[in-house]
Amino acid sequence: MSELFERVHRFRQSNGWIFGYMLFSSLISLTASFVLSVDALELARNPGADLACNINSVISCGTVGATWQANLLGFPNAYLGLIAEPVVITIAVASLAKVKFPRGFMLAAQIVYTIGLVFAYWLFYQSMFHINALCPWCLLVTLSTTLVFSSLTHVNIRDNNLFLPPRVQNALASGLRMGLDGLIVVLWLTFIVLAILLKYGAALFA
Repeated sequence: MSELFERVHRFRQSNGWIFGYMLFSSLISLTASFVLSVDALELARNPGADLACNINSVISCGTVGATWQANLLGFPNAYLGLIAEPVVITIAVASLAKVKFPRGFMLAAQIVYTIGLVFAYWLFYQSMFHINALCPWCLLVTLSTTLVFSSLTHVNIRDNNLFLPPRVQNALASGLRMGLDGLIVVLWLTFIVLAILLKYGAALFA
């Protein structure tokens, strides 16, 4: 059993897993951002458009897309995904090809993507508690952004790219070796699913 655990651990620490995971997650996010961008253009042309993901009063892309929160910077939020995700895809593909990026570049990527994660969860919070409707594609962006963030953070801690104090770096690296990062992601996403179910319940399926 210990040998199996060790093999799984080595695999999770490998570039093939980390950057493959990052690539897959960023492709999902890019796809969702593209669909949301198309929907935003449709809503701009026809505010009353019945989008394919308008399923009921709770699950409704149109309801979310028509709010100011969906266009916080004066243009659809999805455009930010179209800008950011190709950068992540480039990092993932290049790293799979054994390209080594400078520490400063990876730190900058971490900072920018952390801002993106905060923004994604801000919109999720707005959808949950102010708009009172959920957009499936937005949820997919939130999910994939979380996964990309976890993989980027994993590699930056593993490779000591964050310029952290030695004690903090060693503690985080120890957590990675124990697989705590994966556990945290699973627990967090479980919490999000439970929060949605507790708030909306049967209305999700009405």
